[in-house]
Amino acid sequence: MRVYVPLTLPGLAKAHETGVLAADPFAAYAVTPALREWCGTEDLEELEYAALGEAANASLRLLAADPEAAPRRIVVAVDVPDRAVAPDPEGLGEVTVAASAPLAKAAAVHADAADAEADVTVAARAVEAAEDGDDAARAAVDGAEDHELLWFATQEIPGLLAPR
Repeated sequence: MRVYVPLTLPGLAKAHETGVLAADPFAAYAVTPALREWCGTEDLEELEYAALGEAANASLRLLAADPEAAPRRIVVAVDVPDRAVAPDPEGLGEVTVAASAPLAKAAAVHADAADAEADVTVAARAVEAAEDGDDAARAAVDGAEDHELLWFATQEIPGLLAPR
């Protein structure tokens, strides 16, 4: 099953250094029954895009917790055994993966371009209030969501981590 792991650039750097994307167990996002119901479609591409979006929002929460991290959402797509994935009944696309994930098994990295940093900074500061229902904060988070995450092959990780 393809899962989407939210990270920050420091988290990606650590995974690149250690070779371990995530240790057992870890939180991720995937196409779950709840996500299928919420999306109202069976189109796998649309569903995976929605799961990626949920992981990108989780990356915002990680950025809010680490204000020193460069303001770029990072999501790593990785395939894990279906039997290792347990959906969170309360979360939209949230899953717990009961297996470790080596970075070498990653399919791709999704990351913001540098031009998204200002909007991502504002969104990271507003994400908690947005989740509590604040409309102005929700608009700030939407500003980050207006930026499409770019696709990178795993071989491009060193370039993503290079200082700008």
